[in-house]
Amino acid sequence: MSKRVLITGAAGFLGSHLSDRFIAEGFRVVGMDNLLTGDIKNIEHLFPLKEFEFYNHDVSKFVHVPGDLDYILHFASPASPIDYLQMPIQTLKVGSLGTHNLLGLARVKKARVLIASTSEVYGDPLIHPQTEDYWGNVNPIGPRGVYDEAKRFQEAITMAYHTYHGLETRMVRIFNTYGPRMRVNDGRVLPAFFSQAIRGEGITVFGDGSQTRAFCYVDDLVEGIYRLLMSDYAMPVNIGNPDEITIGDFAQEVIDMVGNPDAKVVYKPLPTDDPKVRQPNIDLAKKLLGWEPKIDRAEGMARTYEYFKTVVPIDTRA
Repeated sequence: MSKRVLITGAAGFLGSHLSDRFIAEGFRVVGMDNLLTGDIKNIEHLFPLKEFEFYNHDVSKFVHVPGDLDYILHFASPASPIDYLQMPIQTLKVGSLGTHNLLGLARVKKARVLIASTSEVYGDPLIHPQTEDYWGNVNPIGPRGVYDEAKRFQEAITMAYHTYHGLETRMVRIFNTYGPRMRVNDGRVLPAFFSQAIRGEGITVFGDGSQTRAFCYVDDLVEGIYRLLMSDYAMPVNIGNPDEITIGDFAQEVIDMVGNPDAKVVYKPLPTDDPKVRQPNIDLAKKLLGWEPKIDRAEGMARTYEYFKTVVPIDTRA
């Protein structure tokens, strides 16, 4: 009998790609999502498969899945600034109550659980690039605190279950990831830039554009997550692409790729607590997992642009 994995947030950007990967690896996948920010279209191609089943459920409430579970991947959470600023309570609840529920489920099922943390646990970092032993610089009561602290609590309770109950746990700290199935209007840098450039609107750059990000293509991220789940390492691991770029330069890359003459950069004030730099140190992932990204930004961006060309016109007619 093939192994069975529960993936929360399965209809989201990352959750849907993970569902694809685990089915390709021969797993039976139980997808769970309350569709607050997920889109059923991301997984509708999986519904005919006998290896896939879906539960429309909010993991902040009691979670029951009949039958055996070998693995649980907790990827349910609003992840973009627009989402978690509009849904602060839900964001805190899925990171706290939802994580608690899934850790309890993992304990009952004797399943290994991997939780999706984020580079946002480092806040506006005072060291660069960021290593896993850095504790971060986070404002707990700032506008981003609902997401940052939800993820930091998520790590803390996961480690408590590992040390107190002996639960098999894994933690991935995800850095900026992109690719097909990102929501057009979710407020993150790449979908915003592509959408604005395709429509010929102003490309919104906050601050002077000197802040940096490092973008990892989704296939590389999924590979890193899969290897981490199958490892025997319980502490957090950075998974991301260390190829750092300023937001200003990134905006110009998108403008050049799209080629819309009406697309121009528009500068707006930098949001409160927006990180000035972001770049993963992936030495641990290289040593522990033999992992590093394979898809460079030029190739990943070209693939992603092909996707956005098909969905942005649909959104503008809506």
